[in-house]
Amino acid sequence: MSNKFNDDFTKSLSTGFVDKSIDSEVLYRPKLLVNKKTPKEKVLSSILQELENCQEFYISVAFVTTGGIATLFTTLINLEQKGIKGKVLVSQYLNFTQPEALKKLLLFKNIELKISTKDNAHSKGYIFKTNKYYNLIIGSSNLTQTALSTNKEWNLKVSGLHTSEIVENVLAEFEADFKNATPVSYGFIADYEIIYNKQRLAKKETFPESTNSEEQIIKPNTMQKEALLNLINLREENKNKALIISATGTGKTYLAAFDVKSFNPKKLLFVVHRLNIAKKALETFKKLFKTEKTYGLYSGNKRELEADFVFSTVQTISREDHLSKFPKDTFDYIIIDESHRSGADSYLRLINHFNPKFLLGMTATPERTDGNDIFSLFDHNIAYEIRLNQAMEEDMLSPFHYYGITDLKVNNENLENTKDFNLLSTDERVGKIIEKAKFYGSDNGITRGLVFCSRNEEAEKLSLKFNENGFKTIALSGNNSEDERTEAINLLESNNINEKIDYIFTVDIFNEGIDIPKINQIIMIRPTNSAIIFVQQLGRGLRKTENKDFLTIVDFIGNHKNSYLVPIALYGDTSYNKDTLRKLISEGSKMIPGSSTINFDEITKEQIFKSIDSANMKLLSDLRKDYDLLKYKLGKTPMMMDFIIHGSRDPFLYVDYAKSYFNFVNKVEKKTEHSLTSKQSKLLELFSREVNNGKRITESVLLKKLIQNKSITVASFKTNIKETYNIDMKIH
Repeated sequence: MSNKFNDDFTKSLSTGFVDKSIDSEVLYRPKLLVNKKTPKEKVLSSILQELENCQEFYISVAFVTTGGIATLFTTLINLEQKGIKGKVLVSQYLNFTQPEALKKLLLFKNIELKISTKDNAHSKGYIFKTNKYYNLIIGSSNLTQTALSTNKEWNLKVSGLHTSEIVENVLAEFEADFKNATPVSYGFIADYEIIYNKQRLAKKETFPESTNSEEQIIKPNTMQKEALLNLINLREENKNKALIISATGTGKTYLAAFDVKSFNPKKLLFVVHRLNIAKKALETFKKLFKTEKTYGLYSGNKRELEADFVFSTVQTISREDHLSKFPKDTFDYIIIDESHRSGADSYLRLINHFNPKFLLGMTATPERTDGNDIFSLFDHNIAYEIRLNQAMEEDMLSPFHYYGITDLKVNNENLENTKDFNLLSTDERVGKIIEKAKFYGSDNGITRGLVFCSRNEEAEKLSLKFNENGFKTIALSGNNSEDERTEAINLLESNNINEKIDYIFTVDIFNEGIDIPKINQIIMIRPTNSAIIFVQQLGRGLRKTENKDFLTIVDFIGNHKNSYLVPIALYGDTSYNKDTLRKLISEGSKMIPGSSTINFDEITKEQIFKSIDSANMKLLSDLRKDYDLLKYKLGKTPMMMDFIIHGSRDPFLYVDYAKSYFNFVNKVEKKTEHSLTSKQSKLLELFSREVNNGKRITESVLLKKLIQNKSITVASFKTNIKETYNIDMKIH
């Protein structure tokens, strides 16, 4: 071993244990590993990094869950392919370890798996061997998705040479425990599963999930409280319209019901686009208002108008022959669900006809692809906005584990955008889809899946092929009736194992408005052409429900030119900044909120980087679409900082396109309030492209200081940056 390595290693230990001011290699320093929201830190990130760089690994934990294995799945696949071996020791302590997690670990031939059946086995240690040293992570984190990403955990990472005492002691302890443990086999898991399920059943009987539902007190969550206060404040300002933008699964209907309770209208109208949604909304309001109000449906042949609260489909009530029967002030309070549809003629007729005391719109995605301005219909009054990533941060949705994998090949040819339908449904392709669906599985091994296909005939053919392979599946399209869709959903969610189906195959009829909480696997077999639709489809499985630990998403990305839209959708970053997208992909799950993870296989990762490189992020049509959307949202021409504040497209892309943002606005607007001389315009272009393009805050601060003071010393500049931004600058 080289003297330089020994010197570097010793220096790092001195920094960590003796004097923090000693400059040394970060790689070998001891480190406290914790989970934090700000700045983003996850124990998981360190464990993944160690796994990727080790030659062997040893894990000893008391508890392991399927969610914990799901966070490591892609890395474990890579290790198996590279021939990196590992030993995993888990415990039967309190029978908390999940049988399904043990089954997942048995899939890996490079892992020797054992279980300690002793009651007192409660260790949590991760050991990684490299050719020169070991890294040890020992502390409080079990192998569960929450322990590695969100729980308050303390773990100490220390490095030791092969000859060190600490390494010798830890390895000896691990080997002794491993030697005395029981090898895990499918036979062992079958016996353990009986014990595990009995204990769960006993616990459920002793501590039932809920008491009589009629006696439950329903209270608003944190998000709903804030939104309700905003709605009250808007009404105090004499505003009579508002829009709620809230991710799927965050309780929009309950939020509306809470506000109706506060408003206390004599007559309410709740408008949706499908009868089954109207019925579910009615049930939600009933839970809150009980017998205080009466409830009725107005759809198809139903005309229950005598009720206090009327739940209607827009197709029925918006017809002229129906609207004409209603006085304009019939309803005190009107709610339009999925209000991003309200640019459609049917909704516009309804909005223009009625004159309620308050109009509330609710949507998960106000963005419209048809260019309609939804925001102006609600006077630009956004009462609350919570998008997917924020909802995940607040733990309002089910965690998900996303696996982006290389698309399928048939006869060694990519299937991207193929027009040869026969290739899409070959036995070879179906076999590969089934293989991946089983491999990635679901949280509890009982899969309730939704498969999004490219076209209806593909959905029908794949459903048929799955059925031939022993699955129970149904294909649905826009041609299926409301009753047929409802029946399929009931079968997917059924607890009767004899009637339950495994998958529903569809194209896009389940993008929105359908509530299937028990979905625990989504398979995507189509190109990603819209980040909005991607999020809508993802949202089908994100609703929390009892006994659901997480959602598995298997996405056959392939070599699609628009695959850069996948990270945009998953991370919620709509800046379209290439550097930002590359950074998000490189950092993997660290930047995703909560205990969810994002996993790409190496080929897919390369494809996405290529897609980012080749994508034109400043097409006029795209720039204009985002400009118009923000303009509609604000009700005025946006400034460059508005794009930053509202998480929209990187405003510098507008500069790239038109040499200055001012030039872009002049190009797309018929009339503008301001004009510049040719000289002023050139100066603005110079400033925009050469001065205002700094990547670091320090560059802008330095320019500002030089303009203000003509000169500045290095020492005072470093002090200013440290005091203002807490950045230690190294200027040589």
